Amino acid sequence: MVLRMCAAICGAAVLCVCSSYVMAKVGTVSKSTAASRQAACDMGITIVGTASMYDPFQPGYDEGGIKTASGELYDPIAWTAAIQTDLRETFGGVRHGKDYRPAYALVEVANKRAIIKINDVGPLKPGRVIDFNKQTMRYFDPSLQRGLFHSVRITPLPGDGWETGPISG
Repeated sequence: MVLRMCAAICGAAVLCVCSSYVMAKVGTVSKSTAASRQAACDMGITIVGTASMYDPFQPGYDEGGIKTASGELYDPIAWTAAIQTDLRETFGGVRHGKDYRPAYALVEVANKRAIIKINDVGPLKPGRVIDFNKQTMRYFDPSLQRGLFHSVRITPLPGDGWETGPISG
């Protein structure tokens, strides 16, 4: 609970302190190019974009497989997600094997927030910056019918001691 409160405070601090300065420097992040999105992230800003769901066990998914970039197997009940390949370094370089280090993000959709583990990367469909696993998507869309979320806010979190899951309040 304490870690989740710290995450909320950290996310709010990053957003409040950096967003107006960085937005003035690089423009609106949600409409930026990959290069300007990377530059904005390097300065500590929240990424704003479109999210979708990835589930290799569901019929019709033709991208990727059950093994993630971190080397972990896809887990539909974990709080995980894949980020766009060009954001890999922003999250500490999601790697495999001895070079693997967990990466975490505060994700906000409408009035819901959760801490998720970034354990995969990929060339997501055009316009998307993050693909949630089934558990994460179910939190933001209990019916799993919506498909896409626009204006999702993703704030990289420092370190590796974060407890994943919803943040209340």
